[in-house]
Amino acid sequence: MKGWLAKGVKAITVVEPKPSDELKKLARARKITLSDTLQVKGKPAVCVVAIKPQVLKGEAPTLAGFAHSSDGKGGALMISIAAGTSVDAMRTAWGKKARIIRAMPNIAGAIGAGITGLYAAKGTTAADRKRAVSLLAALGETVWVGKEGLIDSVTAVSGSGPAYLFLMAEALTEAGVAEGLPRAQAEKFARATVSGAGALLAADKSSASALRQAVTSPAGTTAAALAVLMADDGLTALVKRAVHAARKRAEELR
Repeated sequence: MKGWLAKGVKAITVVEPKPSDELKKLARARKITLSDTLQVKGKPAVCVVAIKPQVLKGEAPTLAGFAHSSDGKGGALMISIAAGTSVDAMRTAWGKKARIIRAMPNIAGAIGAGITGLYAAKGTTAADRKRAVSLLAALGETVWVGKEGLIDSVTAVSGSGPAYLFLMAEALTEAGVAEGLPRAQAEKFARATVSGAGALLAADKSSASALRQAVTSPAGTTAAALAVLMADDGLTALVKRAVHAARKRAEELR
């Protein structure tokens, strides 16, 4: 919402049964319509379904009035960010003519530094796709995938991915403490290292591999650590198993 407001998007209506104090304050300050029910005025052009997949399973039918129109002019473009909820499942609730785009953003979108994977279901138009990008670009980069199943892979890599990096910062903190650093200092070094490396990765056009090699002196301290992390059962193998588990879970949510 903050990104949309910064880009000049107007006529925003938010439906949220339990709005936070921050949301209430923002709605008052920017004259946004805030409703605790789906009984809203007018016919929206776009409906962004920002609901957890477990909740959407039960609530999807209540959104059918937005997805199609009794006057034959078509309903709203439905943009769903629910992981694992297929187009087929949504069309069962919203009708075969519903125009649906699936999207998977990530938490870094809160500061405009995220990335969103997008899939356009059959029946969407070029104008629909352009509109989806214009809205989701407020969160950061956007990338289209050609098959719906790849949204599960996007979910596993970038949707869930920030948690993996946060865990890395936690692990570095614990490792620093184990090597004698006071916890507050270990956490400060770990957080700055993870965030700084991410910022450099974003700013430098070199590959991640090239940047890694630039840090690594032959037979040096980094090389000693990487010998552990790059072992056959090391970080790459572990991350592959983790991402695979996340993708499988996204499939199970269907």
